[in-house]
Amino acid sequence: MPQLPEDIIDRLTQMERRIQQLSTAVNNRPALNRIAGDAVEITDGGSLVVRPPGNGPAVFRVGAWGGDEYGMAIRRQTGSLVASLYNGDGLSTSLQPLRIFDNGGREVFADDVNNGGLARPWLPMLPPQDSTVTRWPQTTATAYTTIAMSYNVVWQPKMRLLVHTKASSGGAGSVQVLVNGNPWGTAVTAGSNFDYMGLISDDFPSVWGTLLKVEIQALATAGTVYANPVLMYGRQS
Repeated sequence: MPQLPEDIIDRLTQMERRIQQLSTAVNNRPALNRIAGDAVEITDGGSLVVRPPGNGPAVFRVGAWGGDEYGMAIRRQTGSLVASLYNGDGLSTSLQPLRIFDNGGREVFADDVNNGGLARPWLPMLPPQDSTVTRWPQTTATAYTTIAMSYNVVWQPKMRLLVHTKASSGGAGSVQVLVNGNPWGTAVTAGSNFDYMGLISDDFPSVWGTLLKVEIQALATAGTVYANPVLMYGRQS
């Protein structure tokens, strides 16, 4: 058998060592399911799609949407659309509304991309109130008496309420507000506005989704006391 030059044997030994090192590195490499210290970037018409078993409708899709538009959609595993952020017109300049849908495909929330604010739901607004004081809710009782009351479903932890109050000529008294039977805010002298914003409960989780009872009470130390609610809305804490 002819002898190989010594440098070739050395090179073969080095190659064998490197192959062994590569094999060890491949076998010890962690699974490629985690990104640390950087971000995944999808460009040039790409998208990310997550599908359930059976190749059903994508439960999450973000990226290229058609033409030059990029968008996003989230679906329930049953296939019904939950949220979307796309127009579908293929234009990169489109104002894309954020929409949220119920299980029947009905749009229950959307922002107004033209002027800002909400497009849906349409929120109730207080209609104009009677400006004739003598037709306002009123009392001549000398103890606090409920003269106006309403029920509302609780969705937000805080509420603001503005009540105009008056007293008859020579009259005097005060007005207070009860929320679920408890004093809320500070009573005001008749003739001053009750304007208060605060938490409706110290334990919001216990009242969320329940009926909130709001009462306007008044008492008269003389004459007649009037009160008329003109503004009321819920808000975040």
